[in-house]
Amino acid sequence: MEIIQSIILGIVQGIGEFLPISSSAHLILVPYLFGFPEHSLAFDVALHFGTLIAVLTVFYKDWIKLVRGVFNKVVHKKNSFENKMFWYLVIATIPGALIGKLLENYVENIFRGLIPVIAIALAVMGVLIYVGDKWAQKHYKKPTEYKDLTLKQTFIIGLSQALAIFPGFSRSGTTILAGRLMGVSREACAKFTFMLSTPIIFGATALKFPSMIDEFNLNLVIGIITAAIFGIISIKFLLNYIKKKDFAIFAYYRLILAAIVLIKVIF
Repeated sequence: MEIIQSIILGIVQGIGEFLPISSSAHLILVPYLFGFPEHSLAFDVALHFGTLIAVLTVFYKDWIKLVRGVFNKVVHKKNSFENKMFWYLVIATIPGALIGKLLENYVENIFRGLIPVIAIALAVMGVLIYVGDKWAQKHYKKPTEYKDLTLKQTFIIGLSQALAIFPGFSRSGTTILAGRLMGVSREACAKFTFMLSTPIIFGATALKFPSMIDEFNLNLVIGIITAAIFGIISIKFLLNYIKKKDFAIFAYYRLILAAIVLIKVIF
């Protein structure tokens, strides 16, 4: 693998992990479109480690507050939003993590070679995100904000991320869609999605971390740094973008990319 390929894939992972466009699909489609060699498991772990650095960099203060809330509950018997949200995140992480762990290798081996199916999944999810967001905007005049999220809402959002094992669906895409369909505001969907991604990315990285250490090299370092930098940029971009705009641009992008891939497959 050349250094330029490491940089490009790091950018793809950093942006795709946090925007609702599916990083897993992009890490398959970009090499397919540009003729890159297949990257190793170690490099894949390095990219996820980079995005873990990104989400912790942006939200480390939030996680410190959550842990402090749990401590105050255990030691001082003091109830708080932070204690509640910590356990909501723990509970929401469990179903997606279990389903993902059970089916990840099976689904990945099947879908990695089915480029047209990945393209169709990109397009279908793009339409669902667009329609779901518009429907929620029409039916929920007073959406649920981050501090008002319920256990039911967070659990269903967490369960929905299991669909992310299918390349093209996207973890952030499925969780944002699930949240919007339950009347959660765009800002709350995005922030909870990012907070929820932390334990999932951490767990996925930790399980395969030894493979990264065994094959550690310059390409992996570049992948980590690039994914981290562009992960931070994409998180901050989305949080600011959705304050005034909807998710339509991501739906259009998905449809355009799907069309490009299908045209290449056909011709």
